[in-house]
Amino acid sequence: DDRKSHGDVTIQPYAFDYFPMRLLSALIVLLVGASSVDAARPMITDDARLTDAGACQVESWVHIHGKQRELWALPACNPGGNFEMTLGGALAYDGSRQESGAAVIQFKTLFKPLAINGYGIGLAAGYASQPGSAHTGNPYFYVPVSFSLADDSVVIHTNLGYTRERENQENRLTWGVGSEIQLTSRSYLIAESYGQGKGNPFFQVGIRHWIVPNHVQIDTTYGSQFGAIGHQHWFSIGLRLISPTLF
Repeated sequence: DDRKSHGDVTIQPYAFDYFPMRLLSALIVLLVGASSVDAARPMITDDARLTDAGACQVESWVHIHGKQRELWALPACNPGGNFEMTLGGALAYDGSRQESGAAVIQFKTLFKPLAINGYGIGLAAGYASQPGSAHTGNPYFYVPVSFSLADDSVVIHTNLGYTRERENQENRLTWGVGSEIQLTSRSYLIAESYGQGKGNPFFQVGIRHWIVPNHVQIDTTYGSQFGAIGHQHWFSIGLRLISPTLF
């Protein structure tokens, strides 16, 4: 949330024509499911789960927004079992012109793991910069809380956090509400809304599908901003790779 799009960063994607080569070469961010590993892409609203203990994953995607395109890769590892570290970023383009990229570093832990028909709660904090901007990044933190319903067929996620916008010296509340609905044994419908303390919130809906359960996942989403659907919308395609136990 990845998404993660907490703080001032909207970790959402842009470049369908770059997808086959760029995404793989890079290793490859509300309605009402979830696998044994964290929900992550393509949701911006984060969940109260971690990458499997002792394993690593790479979330990568392209985000298309008019002529603007972004290529993201976010590797993460959980070496100790309850401490996930993420370090990654993006390449950004406006038409054929390359812009400033983005960088994200985040740490996440759980106070209570999510249980079937129960709830989980955690804490994440990090530092992120925006694509297409040479400005300095912003520190942030948020608390993810997830709720499992109907034997994990429906999982609801909520985020509440805070970011410091260093460029204009403003503090902002951040929030997100998202959900996963299991459609088949390998496919999930996702929907969410998220935003900051001011301005219209954003939303996105999409599908997530396991090609190899718990190891290879693909996803696609459509999103926009309430009040500006006719002027602003995006499309993303993502690939998620999860390793076996490494540590």
